[in-house]
Amino acid sequence: MSAVTDSPPPPETSSVRPPAPVDVVLPCLDEAAALPWVLERVPPGWRAIVVDNGSRDGSAGIARALGASVVHEERRGFGAACHAGLLAATAEIVGFCDCDASLDPGLLAPFAAEVRAGAADLVLGRRRPQARGAWPVHARAGNLALARLLRRRTGLRLHDLGPLRAARRTALLGLGVTDRRSGYPLETVVRAADAGWRIVEHDVAYLPRTGVSKVTGTWRGTAQAVRDMSRVLAAPGGPVAGGAR
Repeated sequence: MSAVTDSPPPPETSSVRPPAPVDVVLPCLDEAAALPWVLERVPPGWRAIVVDNGSRDGSAGIARALGASVVHEERRGFGAACHAGLLAATAEIVGFCDCDASLDPGLLAPFAAEVRAGAADLVLGRRRPQARGAWPVHARAGNLALARLLRRRTGLRLHDLGPLRAARRTALLGLGVTDRRSGYPLETVVRAADAGWRIVEHDVAYLPRTGVSKVTGTWRGTAQAVRDMSRVLAAPGGPVAGGAR
């Protein structure tokens, strides 16, 4: 009589995907023309979270068709879109990038590695224009003025308040950033500095955007952004409970 042996059960399969190592938040308002270029450059294995902020050009459908997760944020504002993406993120590390093809989200890979290794708590991209018109003079002047004010307020010797950045998700949520307009990126840096975060800046290529800027494409838009950020700098400071680690 032959012996009967129990064979191990087949491994269980699941349709649930493991969490992405990094979630990339991409605030989006009418960026249909730029989305294919941007999403194609998100590093393999990362999750793109496109936050549709009221687009009328089909951006949400294009993003979804290209494999991105789509979040709808009805409240208009760059900060509102960024924060909605942060709330939707589940990865340990979250990156942020504009969705207008002016910045390559692939540039976030070394940023995320630096945060994961514990070498920095917040990594920022210092935009370096690669072509004439990539960064209008009025927008650059406003950014420079705010960087100087930020230096006085925090002591950080930063040169740019650009949108390309990476940090740990739980730490970012712990900052309690309240601005939902153009001041969101600056308030993040101010609160991180007050909390004692290690903040570093690296040069990144800045390309001419696809389409028309909704914030700094005009003098009026730049002036509004400067006003939003100036209010952040004028707000009373104070340490934020909890560090980045």
